[in-house]
Amino acid sequence: MDAAPNVERGRYRAFIAETEDLIAQAQSLRHRAFGLGSADGLDRDSFDATCRHFIVQDVERGDIVCTYRVLHLMNGTEIDRSYSAQFYDVARLHDYDQPMAEMGRFCIDPTVCDADVLRMAWGAMTAYVDRHKVGMLFGCASFRGTDPANYHDTLAHLRMTSLAPEHHAPLIKSQNAVALPKGDYDKSAALRYMPPLLRTYLIMGGWVSDHAVIDMGMQTFHLFTAVEIAKIPVARQRLLRALA
Repeated sequence: MDAAPNVERGRYRAFIAETEDLIAQAQSLRHRAFGLGSADGLDRDSFDATCRHFIVQDVERGDIVCTYRVLHLMNGTEIDRSYSAQFYDVARLHDYDQPMAEMGRFCIDPTVCDADVLRMAWGAMTAYVDRHKVGMLFGCASFRGTDPANYHDTLAHLRMTSLAPEHHAPLIKSQNAVALPKGDYDKSAALRYMPPLLRTYLIMGGWVSDHAVIDMGMQTFHLFTAVEIAKIPVARQRLLRALA
């Protein structure tokens, strides 16, 4: 499968790691960002071998400042081999008949605060989606900590505005599933505490599962999150392709 083209703008370059050394650097950044991994300082698991590893590099310093991995699926018949399928019953997506891509282990160097890094990451992802005619992008959008009650406003807002369409909605599989709360919420607080990656999905017209799953190993909880490429607003598609 052809890789996505390199994307370069300003001081950053986004590309797919093709060497073991670059993949190890990506795993090292994941270890620093998530606080996980082995004694060698790398965060890695069995899914790494079947994924492409995207990198955003500061070309002036040579440092990797962002990484994520992508699992390409021919269609919904393959979704049960995704990382997300460990936690969610995705049977309703089995009949999805277009290519799919799972985006995971997304992280930015904790010492870097530059919105251009996130823009470059999405520019590279857009190039990949276009080249491989991906119909749906999905993954687990994570929140720090293991107590969803700390994010009541955000989760109640998501339940009110952004639930998956019923014919695609993931069902409960994990014993650590927690339903999204109902009731009043503060919208400004909801947006303030929403993870940036999830916010980007929603800006593109994405949706989430009606329940979260607590992941004690990662010390996070997450939502199944997806966006159907054809339903991204035209203006947003234009902006993403400009980045790519």
